[in-house]
Amino acid sequence: MFPLNFSLFLAFLLLGVVTGVQADGLAKSRTHFYYSGGKGQMASARIIRRYHNPVVHPSASIDPRIDPRLRRAASIAQERANARTKAKCWRYVKEALLAAGAVSSYPKTNYAREAGDELVQRYGFKRLSMRDPYAAPFGAVIVYRSARGGAGHVELRTKNGFVSDYRSKNKCYYPLLAVYGKYSS
Repeated sequence: MFPLNFSLFLAFLLLGVVTGVQADGLAKSRTHFYYSGGKGQMASARIIRRYHNPVVHPSASIDPRIDPRLRRAASIAQERANARTKAKCWRYVKEALLAAGAVSSYPKTNYAREAGDELVQRYGFKRLSMRDPYAAPFGAVIVYRSARGGAGHVELRTKNGFVSDYRSKNKCYYPLLAVYGKYSS
């Protein structure tokens, strides 16, 4: 048999090789952090490089002065909306407003940035005095201008977000032009 000193030497050598291999695995991982657990076993945890803390916005308020047909238009638009944009926001909003009876005829303007002026001049809408789309009442029409003079964007405020040709919990990233509503008569 081996002498006791040689057996201990072999055990330490084997232990050194095993821990060296584990140490090599520890240093090379960019996705996991490896550590020794409470009972000596190896454990790992995923390394999180970016942490996203979602911002939760309050639900839209229901203003009793706003025409209920605008809330109906928002519901219709939400039923017809897609998961992603089709770049036809003003068309979808016009169709929802017409289907709900909030406007008497199909609006004529082509660009979303022109929606507010037409709604005020032809259909009796009023510009609401607010600068935050999240504060807009349920059913309000929100108009944005594009950053480079493009067509802009228009959407309706829903109970928990916004809708045009697509639905979203977040407002559009374009700068806000105005928020419009129609008071019931």
